[in-house]
Amino acid sequence: MKYLSGKSKNKKASALILALMVIAALLIYVGAFITISINQSLSTDIFKRRQKAFNLAEAGLDHALYWLRAQPSPPTYDATDPWGGVQSLDGGTYSVFINDQGPIATNPLVRKYKVTSTGTYGNFHRVMSNYIKVNNFAAYLWWTNSETFDGTNVWFWTQDHLNGVTHTNTHFNIYGYPVFEEQARSVDPYLYFYNGDPNHHITSYDVPQHPLYTDYDVPVFNGGINLGAQYIPIPGTALSLRSAASSGGLYLSGNSTVVFNSNGTIRVTNGNKSGCRNGCTLSVPANGALFVNNGTLTISGTVNARMTVGAQYDVIINNNVVYADDPRVNPASNDALGIISESDVVINDNISGPDLEIDAAIMALNKSFMLNNWSTTSPKGTLTVYGGIIQKERGPVGTFNGYTGQKLSGYSKNYTHDPRFSANPPPFMPNTGDYDTLSWEED
Repeated sequence: MKYLSGKSKNKKASALILALMVIAALLIYVGAFITISINQSLSTDIFKRRQKAFNLAEAGLDHALYWLRAQPSPPTYDATDPWGGVQSLDGGTYSVFINDQGPIATNPLVRKYKVTSTGTYGNFHRVMSNYIKVNNFAAYLWWTNSETFDGTNVWFWTQDHLNGVTHTNTHFNIYGYPVFEEQARSVDPYLYFYNGDPNHHITSYDVPQHPLYTDYDVPVFNGGINLGAQYIPIPGTALSLRSAASSGGLYLSGNSTVVFNSNGTIRVTNGNKSGCRNGCTLSVPANGALFVNNGTLTISGTVNARMTVGAQYDVIINNNVVYADDPRVNPASNDALGIISESDVVINDNISGPDLEIDAAIMALNKSFMLNNWSTTSPKGTLTVYGGIIQKERGPVGTFNGYTGQKLSGYSKNYTHDPRFSANPPPFMPNTGDYDTLSWEED
């Protein structure tokens, strides 16, 4: 029998202790790894559940917007899950409350809403709120149902400069180098170029190029171009303005002339209104509504008021229409004008001076905004519009030589949107049927 020395015994004991320590360390490591893995798995699961609850809450906000768009008019009441109760989706649910916060003070047609959506997935809840308002036609600098006039294309050309959001329910016709400072929206998925598109990154249809003219058309879209945008219908009558003018406003019958006075009054000439057959000075209607039934309305002057004027027939611009307190100088200006014709808005071709300015949101419901005798009027200066132009068919305000680009008649255009009209349009300007998001938050 062999006996181990004390030194050998110590070595074996040390090795055993070391092995036990390594095993213990490995067990601790494995335990920690398992714990971390379990915690990571739990964290991942929690994140996924929270994200699904968030996505469900977003789906509720989208459903609310879809429901609001489908209503014949903006609802004037609160609604909880108006589509028939809590909705199930992707293993969870969402519930929505739509709070009608009433109209803005200056336009009874523009209502605001707070939409609150609660998404639930398992025991996780996410609550999101979306603050929205009714979209108004005055939010656009340029809006047309069609970019043609009596079936003939009307063109944006080199001397045109547009500072605001533009939209057409068809497509834009481009000649030369027009500038669009904000987003341009076209329902058709293409633009129409007179001389061809050199970039080929914009889907386009080109007019056959004339052999004497070799330059391409290169529009400048500083705010981007949205091809295939949503179609927006235009109303056929100014029902809200008519109603407001007949109850609390000024409702005239027959051809009328209104001159805006810088002191806040209006000079009215109307053959059917007692005391105004040869002209009378009146206060601006308390509700800011004026409408001419069965006649035309001719306007000019300096506007010191918030109001919208309209006519069953043409509205004729007889000279400059400008604000007494220019909002480009004083952004706090309260002066605002809407012009609505159930036919055409026409610029008098006999206005003296080369340039013309119109400060207003202009709307021609059944035809166009245009210059009278646009094809034969001598070349003029620049037509400045500060506000917006909305029309069923795009009306011409001048012509140019297709080979040289030289102006042949009428005005060049300088159109700038009044930014106040996005949130605060003139009274009784019609809505588009869509809604704008003002802000959103997670509660």
